[in-house]
Amino acid sequence: MSSDEFHVLETGTILDEIVRSRKQILEVEKGELPLSAIVGSIEGDERKQGIKVDFAERLRMGTDRTAGGAKLRVIGEIKRASPSKGVFNDKLNAVAQAEKYAAAGCAAVSVLTEQNFFKGSAGDLSDIYEHMGHDAGRPALLRKDFLFDPYQIFESRYLGADAILLIVSILRVDLLSRLIEVTRELGMEALVEVHTEEELKIAESVGARVMGINNRDLSTFSEDLRTFERLSKLCSPQAVLVAESAISSRSDAERMHRSGATALLVGESLVRSGNVDDFAGSLMLLEN
Repeated sequence: MSSDEFHVLETGTILDEIVRSRKQILEVEKGELPLSAIVGSIEGDERKQGIKVDFAERLRMGTDRTAGGAKLRVIGEIKRASPSKGVFNDKLNAVAQAEKYAAAGCAAVSVLTEQNFFKGSAGDLSDIYEHMGHDAGRPALLRKDFLFDPYQIFESRYLGADAILLIVSILRVDLLSRLIEVTRELGMEALVEVHTEEELKIAESVGARVMGINNRDLSTFSEDLRTFERLSKLCSPQAVLVAESAISSRSDAERMHRSGATALLVGESLVRSGNVDDFAGSLMLLEN
């Protein structure tokens, strides 16, 4: 099964370059670990079966460590670099950072597994799952990558993910629908990312339950919280809304909360913060 079978859309943004790189890596991954081996491992290895966590429910309710007064849930991201900011912490220990997020009451941990542009790895997710995967009260684990092939969904389950990111702008509607179907068959959920009203309509048409609204314009890398404020008004009341990008302060979190956010996905600001507990608490809008 070649990734060329799966029609990834051209966007005219940095995403095109990232996806081309990702396709090359994917062909290597398929050669090293065939889909049949992944399926066999998931079905036959209790370690891989683990304790699955309901991603949407975690975003609604938090974990046992989430403070009772939290008004927002936080998805803490394992992030070493980005195309727009470059490398900002190439020494980041994924397991140690994930444990900090769990201790701070984060509802989920987002693990960037893309290698070339974000300096992540599949091993980061696997290591975090090995560390906390059998704790029923743990944060949900989100695999954040550029996914366009059903193989990657099975691989995500194999690595220990409870949820995966699907980016509407790079996926044809039929492929997006198929990937969501496979995700749910494997007991996971999709965080479906949108940036425009048209993408939002597509996400709703394929039954997205958890909607990520990205405040970053990937054509210009500009960030604007008004993107979430505008699009959130158009979302179904049943959707779990996640505000992504450009959130670096309590006042940013307050704006997202007023506009209906259930959760915030925050990477760089948390990684750079000197005190994850305090900063995460401020993003949850805990009282001082």
